Amino acid sequence: MTKQGYVYILASKPYGTLYIGVTSDLVGRVWKHREEVHKGFTSKYDVKRLVWFEVHDEMGEAIYREKQLKKWKRDWKIRLIESENPDWSDRYQNLI
Repeated sequence: MTKQGYVYILASKPYGTLYIGVTSDLVGRVWKHREEVHKGFTSKYDVKRLVWFEVHDEMGEAIYREKQLKKWKRDWKIRLIESENPDWSDRYQNLI
């Protein structure tokens, strides 16, 4: 059985610092970012707002997509976020 994967983008604020990640547990992973369980990039730059995510049937697909998005220009990432979330609202509350 294959694990479902999620690619996600966190932001510090609208048009702020962006972070792209991949996980098999979106709720748990975003919670860890928000609670600063691990000190790193997202805690240093206060990147906690879940502004975009997509679901993949297999983790390998999600990893591939994450690598693609990390190579994108910032403007492309912003357009992707705004295509589904023009207000840059935090989608985390909708997940829990």
